[in-house]
Amino acid sequence: MPDSQPRRPDDNAPDSADAATTDPAPTLVLAGARLVDGRDVDVRLSGSRIEAVGTAGSLTTRGPRIDLRGYLLLPAPAEPHAHGDTALTADPDGPGPASHHAEDIQRRATEAALLQLGHGATALRAHVRIGDVQGLAALEAVLQTRRVLRGLADLTAVAVPRLLTGVAGADNFALLRDAVKMGAAVVGGCPDLDPDPTGYTAAVLEVAAEHGCPVDLHTDGDDPTRLARLAAMAGGLRPGVTIGPCAGLAHLPLETATRAADQLAAAGITVVCLPQGGCTGSERRASAPVRLLRSAGVRVAAGSGALRDTANPVGRGDPLEAAYLLASQHGLRAEQAYATVSTTPRAALGLPAVRVEAGFPAELLAVRGERLSAVLSLAYSRIVIHRGRVVARTSAVREYCDSDPDTGPDLPRQGRPDSGAGPRS
Repeated sequence: MPDSQPRRPDDNAPDSADAATTDPAPTLVLAGARLVDGRDVDVRLSGSRIEAVGTAGSLTTRGPRIDLRGYLLLPAPAEPHAHGDTALTADPDGPGPASHHAEDIQRRATEAALLQLGHGATALRAHVRIGDVQGLAALEAVLQTRRVLRGLADLTAVAVPRLLTGVAGADNFALLRDAVKMGAAVVGGCPDLDPDPTGYTAAVLEVAAEHGCPVDLHTDGDDPTRLARLAAMAGGLRPGVTIGPCAGLAHLPLETATRAADQLAAAGITVVCLPQGGCTGSERRASAPVRLLRSAGVRVAAGSGALRDTANPVGRGDPLEAAYLLASQHGLRAEQAYATVSTTPRAALGLPAVRVEAGFPAELLAVRGERLSAVLSLAYSRIVIHRGRVVARTSAVREYCDSDPDTGPDLPRQGRPDSGAGPRS
């Protein structure tokens, strides 16, 4: 007997329409790129996969080539915590607050996703509010953005109701089920804002279990008893539970915070911190205690949170900045910091791992620089590759002007080694 339940869109698979209508990408060679281990290599891409990796100058093809000498080649970042429906609302056009018409939400969500794609994030998870006056309008707008971005980036939506318990939450509970049927790939919300946080969490987990989808919850993490209950309720749930930004954990006594971290690790819960600032639904500006969580065995990813909305009017949505902050302020090594915006969020989002090796997905970011520490410090020029195609480029050139070339010092110029522009700055 056929299954009568509506099929939920796969959070990880390419859209079926995209797979049916998009021709495979042609073979592309990335020539002379530097890897983190110091090797200079050629990388040949075929379709959406890495076909071969060889020493620089060893791979040939009749197709296009991109000269990546002077660039570091990395697995592309993934954005685990964006807010597509509220992005770019800090400075609305015209008088009054930003418009919440569906077409305006879609326009802003699309622009925000493209900004983050330009930074390197080829996969994004966007938290979207449902219920209240708007119902499912904001979710539909973000899902339309998902369709618009086919072939450029993979966007998934988290349905986020405000209340889920009591009389006020009954309609939202039904709406949450409708949101999953509409196309929300993840169920989430903010238990801290509900009069019954435990009941709220139970309701979210019930819907997730019904539909077999992941859970992603907002919490400050400042209540150890509530965190312990969440860990006990969510432990073992598949395909997984993510919480964040958990900045309140940093304000708990060390012994209490350590015990909470151990409980989260035992439950297999991923924590997404927001080094660049808070987000809607989070009052704290501090970041989660990343080193404490990591030492307990918690999988920690870093997200962007607010992107120029009222929670953070100057939010950049840049994963490399998040990694930079974790390295500069939390003492993580550059490799560890970059993993929090690439390897770890991809795992948390249920996406396949990416390594610059044959057979892995061609989800890559090339950044001008020869070492990861330098890339996190000054990550200006970037080339973003999604499914084997270049989908975004950012070029930056720095020059020091007003000097006399005949008598002045030989000032550095940024450019390729053979461009005649002098050494890179």
